[in-house]
Amino acid sequence: MTAVLDPTCADTADTAAATCAATATRIDAPFAEVSGAGLSVPLADGSTCTYANFDYAASAPALAQVTARVQDLLPYYASVHRGAGYASQVCTASYEGARDVVAEFVGARSDDVVVFTRNTTDSLNLLAGCVPGDTVVLDIEHHANLLPWKRNGARVVEAADTVEETIRRIVAELCAKPAALLAITGASNVTGEVLPIARLAQVAHECGARILVDGAQLLPHRRVDLVALGVDYLAFSGHKLYAPFGAGVLVGRADWLDAAEPYLAGGGATRDVSSDSVEWAAAPQRHEAGTPNVLGVAALAAACEALAGLDAEQAQAHERALCERLVDGLSAVEGVELLRIWSDAPDSVGIVTFTVDGCEPREVASYLADLHGIGVRDGRFCAHPLLARLGRREGAVRASLGLGSHSADVDRLVAAVREFVAARRDGVTG
Repeated sequence: MTAVLDPTCADTADTAAATCAATATRIDAPFAEVSGAGLSVPLADGSTCTYANFDYAASAPALAQVTARVQDLLPYYASVHRGAGYASQVCTASYEGARDVVAEFVGARSDDVVVFTRNTTDSLNLLAGCVPGDTVVLDIEHHANLLPWKRNGARVVEAADTVEETIRRIVAELCAKPAALLAITGASNVTGEVLPIARLAQVAHECGARILVDGAQLLPHRRVDLVALGVDYLAFSGHKLYAPFGAGVLVGRADWLDAAEPYLAGGGATRDVSSDSVEWAAAPQRHEAGTPNVLGVAALAAACEALAGLDAEQAQAHERALCERLVDGLSAVEGVELLRIWSDAPDSVGIVTFTVDGCEPREVASYLADLHGIGVRDGRFCAHPLLARLGRREGAVRASLGLGSHSADVDRLVAAVREFVAARRDGVTG
């Protein structure tokens, strides 16, 4: 157990003890208020308990500020862009103002465009129709950042056991034949491991390619600056960023988006239409045909504002302490194996995925839910090639942390897994 997790550490030094106590206090409570905290759920024996949410990586609960923003805007809900009424003006201002909020949150360039979509998958499919050339992608990706490119004949690079060798393979592929785009994950949705994005951006640019980052798992945990990192395109989802109201984002350079065919043909994407011709609008409107998700976009902007207002270093320290506590606890349970892609990953977000020797992932997940009120994810996490290369074709169990997580829930999960293993050994789980 590391010092950051031990409230009794350094008790001979007042300053060190005070720092340690502050750290313990921080992880003993949620870092931010989220909807659903204190939710009571039923157990198999007919009793109830407080829900322990370890499924943030799939869909995060709404931040309190997000819920408040939606409630404030809902009475004004109306059409956007073309309505003269006051409610329409309010919604239009909210919708278009959200572009500036998102752009600032991700450190976009002044001439980047922000396109609102349904989710990360939608954003990546949109961009896949705009890329004027080959795309290079790793085999470890979530299906959302693999299948759209494979459909276009992407060149798939097999990740190695180390980040360094993986980067060498990417360089070799980019040098072997020109490519227009390198598409990578910001953080693995299976293991939480983070690639060195700035370095990969430099590699891509030196080889004449642009870089797209699937930020679905990265942005809820780390601040991203497109300019500082050298990223050309970024996609992410509101439902993973504490704004579960059905909006996503594609942000990046305008030229490919302006040159491509509209993602959807319809109202709002045009400048002028006649019976025999169409003049399409420039991006972002070019790819936002139809009535937009005004409330979802407002929620997403509220989440960006709320997250920007948090102390990023403290939030990361809170997550790291909880993650270390969870890793240490699960590693001490006999038969539990934690999954990793690389031995030298420079960083990892709050995702811990594991298996229990001799047990189906669904059996473990059901036990945690039915007997302990703990919500985890089980299966292959829409990353089938990665689970196969990790030797876990049958899947695994994923516990993911977020701003509403705290140490009592971590301890509860570890204790429940330990109890499951003991009960399974004694033949009493079924």
